[in-house]
Amino acid sequence: MFRSLTTLIKKWRASRNAGHQLDALLAHADADASYAERSEWLIELAHWLRRNGTVQDTPAERDADTRTYPAHARLRYLFHVLDRNPAWKAHAARILRGILRECDGISLLCDAGMPVHSGFFGALFERIDSSLIPPAPNRRELSALFTLMFPAPEDAKWIDALPDDLLARLAGLISFDVTEEERHEPGSFSRDLLAALHNLTCQISSTGLSQTVRSRLSDDDARKPLESQPFYRLTRAMLAVETAHAAVEDGGDPSKLLHEVNYLRVLLDECRIAVDDVFAHLYRNGVSVDIVFQVERMRMRILRAETLLNAWMARDDLHGMAHLTAELVDANQNSQSVAHLVRSNFSLFARKLVETNADTGEHYISRGRTEYLKMLRMAAGGGLVTVVTVCVKFAITGAHLQSMLEGLLAGINYAASFMLMHFLHFTLATKQPAMTAPTLARELDDTGHEEGVKTFVASVIALIRTQAAAISGNVLVVLPVCLLVQLFASNVLHANLISPEKAHATLHSFSLLGPTPFYAALTGVLLWASSLLAGWADNWFVLHRVGDALTYNRRLRLTLGATGAAKLAHFCRSNVAGVVANVGLGLMLGLVPAIVTVFMFPFEVRHVTLSAGSIGIALGVLGKGALGTPELWWAAAGVLSMAILNVLVSFALAFTMAVRSRSLRPTKVRALVAAIVRTVLSNPLALFWPAGNPAARAGQPGTH
Repeated sequence: MFRSLTTLIKKWRASRNAGHQLDALLAHADADASYAERSEWLIELAHWLRRNGTVQDTPAERDADTRTYPAHARLRYLFHVLDRNPAWKAHAARILRGILRECDGISLLCDAGMPVHSGFFGALFERIDSSLIPPAPNRRELSALFTLMFPAPEDAKWIDALPDDLLARLAGLISFDVTEEERHEPGSFSRDLLAALHNLTCQISSTGLSQTVRSRLSDDDARKPLESQPFYRLTRAMLAVETAHAAVEDGGDPSKLLHEVNYLRVLLDECRIAVDDVFAHLYRNGVSVDIVFQVERMRMRILRAETLLNAWMARDDLHGMAHLTAELVDANQNSQSVAHLVRSNFSLFARKLVETNADTGEHYISRGRTEYLKMLRMAAGGGLVTVVTVCVKFAITGAHLQSMLEGLLAGINYAASFMLMHFLHFTLATKQPAMTAPTLARELDDTGHEEGVKTFVASVIALIRTQAAAISGNVLVVLPVCLLVQLFASNVLHANLISPEKAHATLHSFSLLGPTPFYAALTGVLLWASSLLAGWADNWFVLHRVGDALTYNRRLRLTLGATGAAKLAHFCRSNVAGVVANVGLGLMLGLVPAIVTVFMFPFEVRHVTLSAGSIGIALGVLGKGALGTPELWWAAAGVLSMAILNVLVSFALAFTMAVRSRSLRPTKVRALVAAIVRTVLSNPLALFWPAGNPAARAGQPGTH
């Protein structure tokens, strides 16, 4: 009882404070003040509407539905106070009309949410500047005023949800105490809407007729004469609308205006379809961030033009005006957001990278016994190559070079090793997850039905089984062969690859009790980054049509012949992603630890296959006595953690990126995880050995 009474007292005091603040604000309203002072008054009024806390309603209004948004209750209270003070109401009305008349409305109607610069990075720096330096209230631009009046994302929601009575009272406030001079002025809002439409159609037409867009239209549109394309006809259609509107103003036939408006709508719809064709072309033939930026901005302008056209044709619809204002507030806020710019322009690029990796990753999933045994052989070959890599690594570290030079040489060693595996078609286990995760994510598109879910679950189990085979093949070859190499060097050449002290230090550094799990997780990040490099390289190759340039290169055709040039182009197209990924991964494994250690914190690469080979050499140096020491088994446990974390981190990052590129709901992902768990519990052996005929299993595709 006492607590509820205290709450009521606090609310009563808050409402009294809010009322006093509003009274003081309205008392200082001066319609004859300078533009900057009137703008500041409007900004303060908007901030008063947005503040938390309740206000006292009149008895007749207490049952009104204003509890959803506090701003509605405060706006209702504002009208109640103005109705009791006609002088205050007259000043407020004149301030509103004066601001709308003197402000540049096109800055909001046409430019809000639209980047001014023609390039992505120019727009990025523009948004960073605008987020650091807010606009001044004396700028005669409606977009600047909206930025200061409505800075919160909730503002668009409560404006869009304004009820009928508040909209009517707001319209009544704007038209209150209109002078004879103001009555004869032309409708500025209608004029600004038409001018913004004219501006937008000119910009859409200019971008649509540029080489960037014309070269990426569908084949049917590209073969059409320029005069028949919608971008060419758009400006003329807008001029026809303006001419018909002027005729209506002079007493002409309104049906002519309606006909021209409908024709303009048809052209805008055709322009939007053409933009979809451009995006489809980019998706098939390579994505450029700058081109995506320009086309995305044109798409936004088309949508804005359609919105403004609908608002212009229904200028008396108060709900339509409120919805348009809410959209402009939201767009104006987005124009200040760096995250919104990056998200809207990189989504297609991210999806393209995901799809490129998905095409590659399909080859790394073994679904039948034949593919499973083939993966074991490929992994064994990768382990054999890694033996040489480990020996060269110890030779580099034994030279005690400067850290950056040592990192560069180590990176070259890793890159050469990975390139050899690539061209010999061997497998390094931990490179697969970042490539296979997008393959699984692509199969998520078909999980809307039961068969699709079965296919996805079967693919996940096949992936886990393939990873186990790849890691086993790598480790079961690299460890014993490294041990044999060390024993050969010791017994035949009478020399160790590393000293006993270095062997003990190696085992100690791999211990599960040290920073090994953390280093293994960071190594997983590098493995994922190499898959991004692969996707970028493939996208770059296709976008710039390097294959065609090689195929039709005059010197290559004279040297290799037409067939030879075509084969070279096909070879480059098939291997560009793999070469860039392998070279990039090798250099990152060598250089990134050196750079991070110098500038941030100690970091060493913890890769399961390389570390298993290092343990084999250390064991050969220390002899059988090392088998009874705890440091060996803690190092073995550390290598096991590397296997888990290398795979888990790189897979999780790639899968998350792939899922986000498809905007899947978390509930759907959780349901799929539950289906995977149920399948594994019903048949745990499937994680280690495939069934005889994968094509016979329900929901699972056959062998490739």
